[in-house]
Amino acid sequence: MTKKIRIMTFNIRFENDQDGPNAWFYRRELIVKVIRRYLPDIFGVQEGRWNQLLYLQDHLPYHLNAIGRTVDSTCQYPTLFIRKDCLEVMEGGEFWLSKTPEVHRSKDWDSAFPRMISYVKVGFSHTPDFFWTAVTHLDHKGVKARYEQAKIIVSWIKKRIGEPLILMGDFNDGPTSPVHELLTGPETGLFDTWQLMGMKEDADSFTHHGFTGVPHDSRIDWILVTPHFKVLQAKILRDNFSGRYPSDHFPYMVDLLLSSHS
Repeated sequence: MTKKIRIMTFNIRFENDQDGPNAWFYRRELIVKVIRRYLPDIFGVQEGRWNQLLYLQDHLPYHLNAIGRTVDSTCQYPTLFIRKDCLEVMEGGEFWLSKTPEVHRSKDWDSAFPRMISYVKVGFSHTPDFFWTAVTHLDHKGVKARYEQAKIIVSWIKKRIGEPLILMGDFNDGPTSPVHELLTGPETGLFDTWQLMGMKEDADSFTHHGFTGVPHDSRIDWILVTPHFKVLQAKILRDNFSGRYPSDHFPYMVDLLLSSHS
């Protein structure tokens, strides 16, 4: 038996009053509209502060996964939202991408900010099937930090080798980077969904656009999967509302087919 799953990763831009007309208050409804339009089974956000995450939970039919979280209004949390009507949360957790992962807001190397990974194991009603999903956000400045943070993620993945797993997030690195090579290497068994679909690596694949709709930087938002999943569709969502964009990143969405592994 196979199951179709829709996954979205979305950097929603942290609440920053200096964003003027693009401040959270003026675009939060647009984010809700985009998510409702595509209704992913799971979506992962980056840069969400706690009040932003609560707003999404209050306005969408999703469970906010924050198992074991220390709530801190100063943090930007990578966070998973799971649709309440189709998936069951079995277990989950999160930790900081540092030398002391259990220490709140810990950071090391040249990381400009504390960085984290949040994960969940989800199952389907009345079946033994499950899969892991994780969301992260690697540092935007620290080259060494990004690689060391990716190494920590690889260690976490290796404990789940042989099990279906999806890793999504804003990796602040392109598809030719050492970070991408590490996370899609033989130690993880992960593949880049964009590449699996044979999509081009050009300006049309870039996901950061700074609220302009004109993409730049590179393809830094990825969804990586184990071979348990077949990619049916991979799409960068460029939805706007009369020229207004929900965030400074385009969300990235994939439709996957999970083969039964029971």
